[in-house]
Amino acid sequence: MFPRISDLINYLFGTDLVIPIQSYGFMLALAFIGGAIVLYSELKRKENIGQIPSQQKKILKGAPATFQELFFTAVFGFLLGWKGIGLILNYATFSQDPQSYILSWSGSIVAGLVLAVGFAGYQFYKKRKERLDPPEWEEVTVHPYQLTGTILLVAAIFGIIGSKIFDTIEHIDDLIRDPLGTLFSFAGLSFYGGLIIAAVAVVWYARQNKIRFPYIADSIAPALILAYAIGRIGCQLAGDGCWGVANLNPMPGWLSFLPEWVWSFQYPHNVIDDGILMPGCGGDHCYILPYPVYPTPLYETLMGLIIFGILMSIRKILKTPGFLFSIYLILNGVERFLIEEVRINKPYEIVGIQVTQAQIIAVALMILGLIGFLYFRWLERKEIRKIRN
Repeated sequence: MFPRISDLINYLFGTDLVIPIQSYGFMLALAFIGGAIVLYSELKRKENIGQIPSQQKKILKGAPATFQELFFTAVFGFLLGWKGIGLILNYATFSQDPQSYILSWSGSIVAGLVLAVGFAGYQFYKKRKERLDPPEWEEVTVHPYQLTGTILLVAAIFGIIGSKIFDTIEHIDDLIRDPLGTLFSFAGLSFYGGLIIAAVAVVWYARQNKIRFPYIADSIAPALILAYAIGRIGCQLAGDGCWGVANLNPMPGWLSFLPEWVWSFQYPHNVIDDGILMPGCGGDHCYILPYPVYPTPLYETLMGLIIFGILMSIRKILKTPGFLFSIYLILNGVERFLIEEVRINKPYEIVGIQVTQAQIIAVALMILGLIGFLYFRWLERKEIRKIRN
């Protein structure tokens, strides 16, 4: 596998680069970029057709810098100096394991303090230079698509929190054995946990900005599934443990035009060092699974892209706001329920039937999708009656 992007580049081009950017993190960044592009375009489209209005907001110009502004600017500067300058001073350590460095107490405290004072000082100077006496209120137009960055930031923060909460619940034994290591690790992120908590946070933020739930839900649906599909590429490249169960069956003849690793794969050099030690391998990530497994991240990427194509092709056809999101919930639930049949995950026993946490949530999403059709149709009729009266 290719724990770092440079591993993939070296494999393809025969180079010997060391770039401290992990494949999973890189694909996660691309996932956010892809989702942002889709969300931006959908919010802009919905404003153009009159579904989401722009807003008039008043901002205070010429006011002095507040304590909150200076505080958060200083905190940002400190973190940038502490970790940013620190990684330059300790590049060798950082390049071997960026995630461990970022989540450790390592860094340059002096650089952090210097940048904290510098950033806060610049913010104070900038506000002082722009100061008016007295300050004036100015009305500005805020378009929905201008909120894309903040929506993604809210989704990212609460998505990570939610994913860790759900994953910790699923692996409570790891939490008991190593509380700090489990909570402050990028490993073991539950997609559905992130989806649920992030969705609640985004809906709350959208309501604060006068965007009705059906419209923000429809805008987010294709962005979510595209981001998920891209993110799963990172899982496949890094070999982060999201693979399937053992697959010792021969490849079917109708798939013979594809490479063998599409059917079964042993994930050599996987990032979690699972399996057996590879002969003659030195350095990091020298393990390979003792038997081939289903490359489920690859399958989820394919299914995610298919769902994305379906949603994008019907988004202008559906007239009832919220229906696109309902279809997303159903298709997403079906996809994850099916993939769990060949994916490694901790099962639960319910009335004699073994199911995984993801399958339970997948069924719940499908049910919510079906209920969504009734709910959003009721909202639409309610709105029509309100207009007529």
